[in-house]
Amino acid sequence: MDQHKRLLLILITILFNTSTLRGDELVQLVHDYYKEKCPLAEDIVRHNVEVALYKDPGLAASLLRLHFHDCFVMGCDASVLLDSVEGMQSEKEAGPNLNSLRGFEVIDKIKYLLEEECPVTVSCADILAMAARDAVELRGGPGWDVWLGRKDSLMSSFSGANQFIPAPNSSLEVLIDNFKQHGLEIEDMVALSGSHTIGRARCLSFRQRIYEPKQEYHYGYDRYKRYTTFRRILQSICPVSGRDNKFAPLDFETPKRFDNHYFINILEGKGLLGSDNVLTSQDFDGTITKQVWAYASNQKVFFASFAKSMIKMGNINVLTGNEGEIRRNCRFVNA
Repeated sequence: MDQHKRLLLILITILFNTSTLRGDELVQLVHDYYKEKCPLAEDIVRHNVEVALYKDPGLAASLLRLHFHDCFVMGCDASVLLDSVEGMQSEKEAGPNLNSLRGFEVIDKIKYLLEEECPVTVSCADILAMAARDAVELRGGPGWDVWLGRKDSLMSSFSGANQFIPAPNSSLEVLIDNFKQHGLEIEDMVALSGSHTIGRARCLSFRQRIYEPKQEYHYGYDRYKRYTTFRRILQSICPVSGRDNKFAPLDFETPKRFDNHYFINILEGKGLLGSDNVLTSQDFDGTITKQVWAYASNQKVFFASFAKSMIKMGNINVLTGNEGEIRRNCRFVNA
């Protein structure tokens, strides 16, 4: 191979590893985007996430969820942070987010401090991406280099939040299709589902799962019948009617630690949400189940896959260059 061809291949590789494709446009993010512009940016984000989690460890799941719910609606553009104004309804008021998302005050404080340190420099979208990474790592999970340089959206999408965020009772087919629409493969879907190793869900999200008729699963036994104790615990938290906003941990064993126990729970029929259990119960060719077994058996394998898929998710339809803006206040577009 001559020198020119070798150089061309190197350049192509660099572009592939530092860009995401949106239509015909290469959207470029980089690791050290704020190295010169705001060198303390990542330190400020991490310190404030650490302080917030010290006061309330449950906020780790909330910050991770904010990033996820943001990226699945128009892309990773901080649209989820916008408050309602005349002519625009906030994504916060959509069904999957209302009375569910939290952690906004943590992002507000980080943004305030970053505006003091380096005004109109660090985007709210980048703050969400960094805060999600730090929240996972500070609860025992993997760390990863966050690609940075996103701009903030000028609008939110109430209808998009209702349409594109997966429901807790989604079938496996619906989940696969939903993730595919965002450029994520089945392997990414399974790895990112592991985020349910921390956090909690409202009774409204899992009532259907515990009161639906008993089903025979492809493993050959009735999981609910075998785990009546687990089902009774859930029913004690969530009766047939009422107490919609009562919470149960997504992982009863290690609810505040980011580990691989979520996948062990699924294999034991102890996933809290219907959308958790379908990863095995509706996986009729066994492909996904093999991935679940791999993660349940080896936490390092899960951590590596999760970090890789989080980077990929964080690049969904990002705004860069002259697109969007750097908001001064994450709740409102600049005047």
